[in-house]
Amino acid sequence: MSVKPEATFEELLASLEQTIGLLADGTAPLEQLVTAHERAARLLAEAEARLASLKAQADALSAELRG
Repeated sequence: MSVKPEATFEELLASLEQTIGLLADGTAPLEQLVTAHERAARLLAEAEARLASLKAQADALSAELRG
């Protein structure tokens, strides 16, 4: 259950949703839940970083279009 480095934003979100689903289910062994929690934290940080980058690109394009 790893995310490839070149994963799209949508693939990243799908992995995060799958990991959160495992946590929400709560039936996995504790060690697996701890690992899933750590993975979810990493995926969330990556998603937030990519989203910030995309927002900066959109803001730059918007400013450029306004002249």
